[in-house]
Amino acid sequence: MTLDLARWQFALTSINHFFFVPVTIGLAFLTALLQTTWHRRKNPEHLRLTRFFGTLLVINVAIGVVSGIVQEFEFGMNWSAYSRLVGNIFGAPLAMEGLAAFFLESTFLGLWLFGWDKLSRRVHLLTIWAVALGSVLSAAFIMAANSWMQHPVGYAMVNGKPQLNDIWAVLTNPVFIWGYSKVLLASLVTGAAVMLAVSAWQLRRGGDRHVFTRSARLALIVL
Repeated sequence: MTLDLARWQFALTSINHFFFVPVTIGLAFLTALLQTTWHRRKNPEHLRLTRFFGTLLVINVAIGVVSGIVQEFEFGMNWSAYSRLVGNIFGAPLAMEGLAAFFLESTFLGLWLFGWDKLSRRVHLLTIWAVALGSVLSAAFIMAANSWMQHPVGYAMVNGKPQLNDIWAVLTNPVFIWGYSKVLLASLVTGAAVMLAVSAWQLRRGGDRHVFTRSARLALIVL
């Protein structure tokens, strides 16, 4: 009974958390494209779209972070025996994700959000691309940890416990390469689908047709 409850709790947390992950990766890339277009063409319509979908991105990231923190705790609480056994390997890419990718994404998202009137246009543009890069790297480290669970590599048994001895093997795990490629492509599809759906909703409700036709066209191209 306890095991079933642990599985149900972790499954519900993971499902709800992953709703926001592909949207974050896809929307970050699409928002960066919109701002790049505005930076080059100085078209106010692209600026409006950048701010609009950037706001949706920030809200999505905030909810994803909250659900992700809960999931991190459940690794140790729901699967404590497993975490004690392989935590020094499984935890390595998770630590890299938290210390490198997540801080890169969150720091530059803050700079992007509050730097509109404080940073130069070029530097501000770089911040949203850094957010997109951070989200992609975050997914890479998470998928590396997940792939090791499916296909353990790069370790040796020492005193009955696995110890990491080749981090490169973990990061080039064949399961990781295929799984990560699938996640990136799925994220582009998901982000574009969300942008298309929001644009269609705005057009249906009488929003600025000239503005949201542009975002709908971009979403269709990416799809």
